[in-house]
Amino acid sequence: MANIKSAKKRIRQTQKRTLRNKIRKTMVRTAVRRFDDALNRGDLEAAATALRFCYGRLDRAAQKGAIHRNNASRRKSRLALRLQRAQKSAS
Repeated sequence: MANIKSAKKRIRQTQKRTLRNKIRKTMVRTAVRRFDDALNRGDLEAAATALRFCYGRLDRAAQKGAIHRNNASRRKSRLALRLQRAQKSAS
């Protein structure tokens, strides 16, 4: 355990940031799960709506530093590709 006041403060700050980042990452996972569920049901309209919601969550997590911006971009691209393939196979 830290003895110095500034080190104790850093520990408190790290705990707060870790909790915030954990919340943001959980929100991203939930949004992606909703997208997956809609895609698996074959509901392309709901999947498209869920994809837009995923974009917002991923962008926000990247903006706040919970995930890297390239990670967010890569995941958005992969999700969009999955929706495109589902739309092609449906038609």
